[in-house]
Amino acid sequence: MPLVEHTSLPAFEKLRQRGEKVLTLKQALQQDIRELHVGLLNMMPDAALIATEIQFMRLVGSCNQIVQFYVHPFTVDGLERSEESQDYITHYYNSFDEIKTMGLDALIVTGANVSNPSLDQEPFWEPLKEVVTWAQEHVTSVLCSCLATHALVKQLYHIEREPMPAKLWGVYPHRIMHQEHPLLRDINTRFDVPHSRFNAIYREPLERSGLTILIESEVAGVHMAVSPDQYSMVYFQGHPEYDTNSLLKEYKREVSRFKRGERDDYPPMPEHYFCDDAIVIAEHYRQDLLDALKQGSELPGFPESHLEPLLDNTWRDTAKSIVNNWLGLVYEKTNFERQRSHNRSA
Repeated sequence: MPLVEHTSLPAFEKLRQRGEKVLTLKQALQQDIRELHVGLLNMMPDAALIATEIQFMRLVGSCNQIVQFYVHPFTVDGLERSEESQDYITHYYNSFDEIKTMGLDALIVTGANVSNPSLDQEPFWEPLKEVVTWAQEHVTSVLCSCLATHALVKQLYHIEREPMPAKLWGVYPHRIMHQEHPLLRDINTRFDVPHSRFNAIYREPLERSGLTILIESEVAGVHMAVSPDQYSMVYFQGHPEYDTNSLLKEYKREVSRFKRGERDDYPPMPEHYFCDDAIVIAEHYRQDLLDALKQGSELPGFPESHLEPLLDNTWRDTAKSIVNNWLGLVYEKTNFERQRSHNRSA
């Protein structure tokens, strides 16, 4: 069932223009259908704030449960924001106090950019911890993405992420480890997931803490794990929410940093992402750019319009199925769990 346009958040109209089903609030109120309220704790930096918002809302809205989805975006203190982004957040996002008052059935926590050696040194660490503590008592299930996964397993299980020798960046094949698990019902046994990270958490410390590994890759390692009760905390290391062109835009940003002298090396291409024709185009551009820099001539423009039509998406269907199963599990458990939480807090 569709998303409900319950606020003036621009993402609703953008999703509607992309062909997604979005109900107006008036339409929603005319239907005798159960609601689920999903929080979106968006901690992404300004450049990716709105794109990430739309990506996760699209995943939620594509689910076919017999339910109307009300998505409530909010953020936390301790994240650097431009004046423009802060105005956007103030205008369209809920405060955490408002979230606590209205209550949530499920919560999605995005990744974030970090700049300190340890996550607990980040300014957002304590505000995030407050949200997680509240969610454990009042939300049926929390789904975490990438950096949020690293932060929460450190907060909850004292598991430290470990730096990798090089950035894991690209699209990698994965396999499911427990076909019988309700979160993996009716999904492909083998599929791709995008990753973009410098650090990792590994199977052994997760399993020692009682977590179950649900999806893994020989190259990218653990992608999906779940808390010991099998549903209240769901952890992703990869980015199943990514658009087809998300890694292309990251690649373009890194090339631009090289152009400006902000990085010394020319960035490698994301692995297993470009087809042969795209590799030829990207390599030809790299050589043209290096030649222009050496000769001091005009720099060529990045060939985004030539590369984008050549990209394939080999992860979205599986991502939709997993999120569909997750929200289906929330749907099954929410009545009892939310009532129990309300009784405890009364």
